[in-house]
Amino acid sequence: MIRGGYIYILTNRNNTVLYTGVTSELKLRVYQHKTRYYKGSFTSRYNVTKLVYYEDFIYIEEAIEREKQIKAGSRKNKVALIESFNSEWNDLYNELPDYD
Repeated sequence: MIRGGYIYILTNRNNTVLYTGVTSELKLRVYQHKTRYYKGSFTSRYNVTKLVYYEDFIYIEEAIEREKQIKAGSRKNKVALIESFNSEWNDLYNELPDYD
């Protein structure tokens, strides 16, 4: 069975903190961030709940490699990536389909 994956970038209300993650179930994972499912996590502590960027992949391994590439880049590169996809920095969560 092929298992796909996603990389995503979240930010806080003022767009000052960026968090990059990888998951096989994007809508569920972002919901977990929004509801602070994991108490004490980085995203819970810094109120990082706004989905501003994501990419989907056929294989989870591809998503993991892309996450590493993005995390290794500078904040400037992450901001440019977000702005090329979502120039207004809108929360994209409600635009996601209900299934993965």
